[in-house]
Amino acid sequence: MTSRQRGTLGAAMLGSAIVFLDGSFVYLALQRMGAELPVTLIGRLEGQTYVTSGYLATLAAFLVLAGALGDYYGRRRTFLIGLVGFGLTSVLCGLAPNMELLVAGRILQGVAGALLVPGSLSIITSTFEGASRARAFGLWAAATSALSTLGPPIGGILVEVAGWRSLFLINVPLVVLAAWLAWRYMNESHAESASRRFDWLGAFVAVVAVGGLAFGAVRGQQGQWREPIAFVALGIGAVALVAFPILMARREHPLVPLALFRIRAFSTINLSTLLIYGALYANFGFQALFLQGTLGYSPLGAALVGLPTGIMLALFSTRIGTLAGRFGVRRFLIAGPLVMAAGLLWWLRVPSSSVPWAASLADPASLAPPIDALIGPLPAIVIFGTGLSLLVAPLTTALMESVPVRNAGLASAINNALSRVGQPLFAAAVFIVVSGTFYSVLAATVPGTDPNSRALRAAYEPLNPPPKGAPPALVAAAKEASTDAYHLAVIVAAGLLVSGAVVNAVGLRRPEQA
Repeated sequence: MTSRQRGTLGAAMLGSAIVFLDGSFVYLALQRMGAELPVTLIGRLEGQTYVTSGYLATLAAFLVLAGALGDYYGRRRTFLIGLVGFGLTSVLCGLAPNMELLVAGRILQGVAGALLVPGSLSIITSTFEGASRARAFGLWAAATSALSTLGPPIGGILVEVAGWRSLFLINVPLVVLAAWLAWRYMNESHAESASRRFDWLGAFVAVVAVGGLAFGAVRGQQGQWREPIAFVALGIGAVALVAFPILMARREHPLVPLALFRIRAFSTINLSTLLIYGALYANFGFQALFLQGTLGYSPLGAALVGLPTGIMLALFSTRIGTLAGRFGVRRFLIAGPLVMAAGLLWWLRVPSSSVPWAASLADPASLAPPIDALIGPLPAIVIFGTGLSLLVAPLTTALMESVPVRNAGLASAINNALSRVGQPLFAAAVFIVVSGTFYSVLAATVPGTDPNSRALRAAYEPLNPPPKGAPPALVAAAKEASTDAYHLAVIVAAGLLVSGAVVNAVGLRRPEQA
């Protein structure tokens, strides 16, 4: 690997990592943001919601446009603009004097982040070839995935030591380093069609489609589907999604050439990404709630549960990427989701009596529970991390090698958009399963309980701790009901992972058939 390739890869990894970090550890500071920042135009809870949903929605909405802009106007140029924008909006968020400016900064930060993620992968694709490209994707996957997993514990420490503003201001030195590497080492590259007219109408429809679906699903889940705005956004997004391929078929130079989806490997990888990453991210959210609200983990303790996965990704992704380049990606893309599903299903062995690891070490009396209660989620996390390590780098390699280099940015953007839209859509579906199971089990356990009672639903929520002073019988029943509800959510997520493995097995050709 030459010095130029090392510098380019370093910039690409940093650019992606800061986007993933900001999406993973801001949740830990929402309570303090709400307590410290004054509000005037919006409610406090609404502001806290938009700090996360605004960022996720704009990030998803602008991914396809950002990927096309990079291919058209220059990947290095677009990447540098994204870095500058992310740095400036991070400063705006970190210095925000009120909730309204923080929300505005987060929305703009999502737009800047959209310029970085697909750009980093398309830049790696245009810089490396053959086996070295697969190894580069392995290094990229190791760095970005490990940092994403380490984000929550790092964020928890930063919030405790330096306050919530440090979560944004820490981006600035990372942005400066990434920009310097990109400016010094990164070559400019364009698509072959860069001389044609850019499809701004198609870009607008894509933003409305992806943004409407992402915002509607995120907002609906956070508001427990009680707010009309979520359904309005989903409706607008759905109409735009239906209109988008019709528009692309009629455009002389479409933003997204429909011929891309006639490439078997590209369509297969995108469908499996929707299923696998939708299940992956949807489960992460419910898993954090289950650990804290049901099993009694602290926020930092719940974040540390995912640490083994991050360590495994950092240690094995590069090696797996190299092996995938040598032996082909198909077997990894089948085995990875299946092993991940086995890891999720191990959660069925984690009972409501499971105790946090730190508590079991500090209190000898806690050694009384059965072994499944003591070891808790550790085997599940290790098995799941093994499967994820088998998946990430080969999936990226398969995606980027399925299309011509001229469409690298657009291909990456489409794949990222699908994974981010799949997250809230599948989470919304799983939420319905979790909620229905929780209240039905609660009603069956405690005689005379009306599962449709507004008072009951206001006081007892799935995967959340019961109110203080609640009757002991209801507290115990709520804990069991939350455990049963999460176990069912795990089964649904595991089913999606198995479906993703089946899609890859059927859709990807064996090396001897290629």
